[in-house]
Amino acid sequence: MSRALIAALEKLVSHASDDVPASLFTSSQRDALNELARKTGAVRTKPQGKGVVYQVINAQLIQEHLKTLRPHGADELQHSLPKRAANIAQTRNSKGKEHGHNYYYLLIKPIGPNVIWLHEDGRILDLSLYSSISGAGVLAIQPDDYWYTEQSLWMVENQALFDRLDWLPHDANGTITYYGGQIHGQLLNWLAARRRASQIIFFPDYDGVGLLNYAKLLETSCCPCIFWLIPVWKTLLQKYGSNSVWKNTIGDFQAALPRLIAAKMPDEVRELCISLSASGLALEHEAIWLSENIKI
Repeated sequence: MSRALIAALEKLVSHASDDVPASLFTSSQRDALNELARKTGAVRTKPQGKGVVYQVINAQLIQEHLKTLRPHGADELQHSLPKRAANIAQTRNSKGKEHGHNYYYLLIKPIGPNVIWLHEDGRILDLSLYSSISGAGVLAIQPDDYWYTEQSLWMVENQALFDRLDWLPHDANGTITYYGGQIHGQLLNWLAARRRASQIIFFPDYDGVGLLNYAKLLETSCCPCIFWLIPVWKTLLQKYGSNSVWKNTIGDFQAALPRLIAAKMPDEVRELCISLSASGLALEHEAIWLSENIKI
């Protein structure tokens, strides 16, 4: 409510006259002003022509109330101030206005030796070298940067598959990252801006969330995106699949399906969708360690 009230009071204060048409306010802003009118009497509504206007009764009280809710106006702040600090100054809440961070930190590890990331300005990240020292590497990415690799980028949903790479096919190479459930919008925007890898190999949980994330990648990524299936996924689904995980993510599955169809999903992904729906089961991708084809 305070965000709506701040916006409404700013309109009242900036308007040249004491009467401001109600049509200039959103529904939530009108509700906030009506509540303020009941509590303070500093503003009231009155009919005018075919509509209604808000009439300022006590301009000083309006200014004081606005100052309490919004300690500083945007024109009083330095442009270099971080977004969340500026939000606190304007709304007393770091998330009170647009609050996204400038960077997304892509946590990455090499699959094998000689994994290199390049930047068009000449910078080189020898991921294999740095990870041998620190265990992993990180890129501070923005959509307008020029980081890319000429190898594959594997994306897994959860940290366990990032920590241990013994589940990977013997011929796998490139870089691996994990994204933690839902793919962040900034990561999607970065992948959409230009080609970042030779291909994305996407290995999520086999459930609604995983398929919806795959749909988003197909819609946005500038490089080919392969949905990776465990060779014995059908057996694993029947033996270890979860009905509760399926039920918890069925809404995402229903949202993903038309988008996957529109994106012309591969036949093997279509087969997975049919199997999940028919069985009412989902398979979390850590089940790969239960496959007889994987050496632990």
